[in-house]
Amino acid sequence: MTDPRTHVVQASHVLAVAGLGDMVWGHASVRDPDGGGVWMKASGWGFEEIDDDKVVLVSAAGEVLDGSGRRHLEYPIHTEIMAARPDVGSVVHTHAPTLAAFASLNCELRPISHDGVLFANSRLPRFTETGALIDSPRLGTALASTLGSADAILIPHHGAVTVGPDVATAVMYAVLLERACRTQLMSMSAGGPKTWSSESEVDFKRGQVWDPTQVLAGWNYLLRRAQDNSDTVSPVGIERGAL
Repeated sequence: MTDPRTHVVQASHVLAVAGLGDMVWGHASVRDPDGGGVWMKASGWGFEEIDDDKVVLVSAAGEVLDGSGRRHLEYPIHTEIMAARPDVGSVVHTHAPTLAAFASLNCELRPISHDGVLFANSRLPRFTETGALIDSPRLGTALASTLGSADAILIPHHGAVTVGPDVATAVMYAVLLERACRTQLMSMSAGGPKTWSSESEVDFKRGQVWDPTQVLAGWNYLLRRAQDNSDTVSPVGIERGAL
C-alpha cells in the first residue's frame, strides 16, 4: 500500500500544475487507512511546495498525531465529510477564483461541456450558512450534510470542495469543476449559453465520457506534468477506490 503521505504530495502537485492553488491556502486530504484521521498538507505551504515532511495526520478532534507541521484551520471540512461519507477516501478544498466567481452568480451550472455533465441536474449543491472559514466541527458537519451524496459543493464567497473514493478522483473532480465553471463564465460573457446537453444526454455522457478509466487518464496526465516540474515524488498508480 502506498504511503498516504505520497498521495497527499501527489494531489498537491497536481492541483498546483492545474492552476488551482491560492498561495498557501487550500488543501487536499486522504483518509488514514488505520482509522487515525486524515492525512493532509501542512499549513503555511503552497501546493507546489509539499513533500513528505509537509504532510500531517490530523485526528477528528484536530490534534496533529504525526508530522511536524501545523494543521489548517479548516481541517473539519475533511474530518467531518469523511465521518459522514464512508465511501469518501479523499477530499479537496480549493479557492480557485473561477469557482468563487461562478458561485457568486447563484445560477445553475449547465452541462455545456464534457466537464459540466458531472455536476449537472442538481449534482452541485451550495453551502450558504457561511462564506467564512469552515473552522469548527459544527460547520464541517453542516457542510457534509449539505454535500449529501454529491461529488462537489460550491461555497459562495469562498470556494469549493470535491470528494472521491480516492485521491485521483477527488482531485480530478476539482479540476473538472473549475473547467466547467470557467467554460460557463466564458459563455455568459458572450451573451449566455443558448444550448446544453439534455438530461438524457447528460446521463449517457457520464458513463461514456467519464468512466473511471478516463478520470484516471486525466489524473495521470496531470501527474506527469507535475513530475516534469518537480523531482520530489514519482508517479504512483492508483486503483479506483484504493486508500
